Amino acid sequence: MMLTLLSGPQVEPVSLAETKAWLRLDASDEDPLLSALIVSARMTLEAYTRRFFVTQSWRMSFDAWPAATMRRRILSVPLSPMLGVSAIRVFDEADVETTLASGIYRAAPAQDRGRIVFTEAPPTPSRSSDGVEIDVFAGYGEASSDTPEPLRRAMLALVAHWHENRGDEVEGPTRLPTLVAALARPYRRERLA
Repeated sequence: MMLTLLSGPQVEPVSLAETKAWLRLDASDEDPLLSALIVSARMTLEAYTRRFFVTQSWRMSFDAWPAATMRRRILSVPLSPMLGVSAIRVFDEADVETTLASGIYRAAPAQDRGRIVFTEAPPTPSRSSDGVEIDVFAGYGEASSDTPEPLRRAMLALVAHWHENRGDEVEGPTRLPTLVAALARPYRRERLA
C-alpha cells in the first residue's frame, strides 16, 4: 500500500494569534518563523500520535486487493481518525477506471483505525500496479477547535520549546519535551506488528 496526501488541512489546530499569546509576543517580525513552527509542530505530533488533527484527504493505492480483504470483505484503513471514503476506483489493464458504487461498501467514521466493509466482493483490478485507489478523509474535523484541547496545548508547548531553543540543544536521540509528550501520550496509537 502507498499513501499519498491529496489535500492537507485548510487550517492549523492553533492559530498564529494563539501562539503569540502563548509566547507573550506582540511584535510581528517573527510571524513567518512562528507559522512554520506551527506546521512543524502539527506534523511532528501527528507522527508521534499516528493521528491527523484537522481534516485531510489521502489516497491509498494498492497493486491488488489484500488477500484478507477478498476473503473477509473487510479492508483496514490505517488513517485515524477516519471520517469517511470519498471514492474507490479499480483499474483494468487499459487504465480504464471503474468507480465503485457506494452501495457495495460501508465506511463508517472511526476514532481509531477505520475499515471499509464490502457487501459484495469488489472487482479484481487487472492493471499491473496501482490497480486500486481509495480516497479517504481523516482528522478530527474541519475546524481548529475540533482537535482535542490537550493536542492543541501540546502543539503550543512544542512551538514554545523550539522558539526558545534554536539549535542550542546537545545532539542526541530525538525526544519530545516532557510536557509535550505528557499531553500527547493519551492520544498515541500504538503500532501493531
